[in-house]
Amino acid sequence: MGKHILVIEDEPNIIEAIRFILSRDGWKVDIHSNGEDAVEVVQRIAPDVLMLDVMLPNKSGYDILQELRADERSAHLPILMLTARGQNKDREMAERFGASLFMTKPFSNAEVLQSLHSLVQA
Repeated sequence: MGKHILVIEDEPNIIEAIRFILSRDGWKVDIHSNGEDAVEVVQRIAPDVLMLDVMLPNKSGYDILQELRADERSAHLPILMLTARGQNKDREMAERFGASLFMTKPFSNAEVLQSLHSLVQA
């Protein structure tokens, strides 16, 4: 059985690309696209790994990341942060708040798969 991932992303094209790549690789993929209730969705679904976009409607990925790390149920959840802005300050902020990995858009299919496999095997 494949691993279970929750993708929190609001761009439909990116959602479909990620869903296709991961489903083909054997992952069970759940999607959510609103930052407002993202923490509750993560706790309810309890995925093996989370892919989290930085810029979301109603709450930033950084705020969500901080809330997840503050909760013992999700403190050790592997989290791959995605952003369209690849500036050093964005990467540093993601690391400071507890992201497991950080990836900038656009990304390659191979890069996504390699990063996620490294997170679930760690």
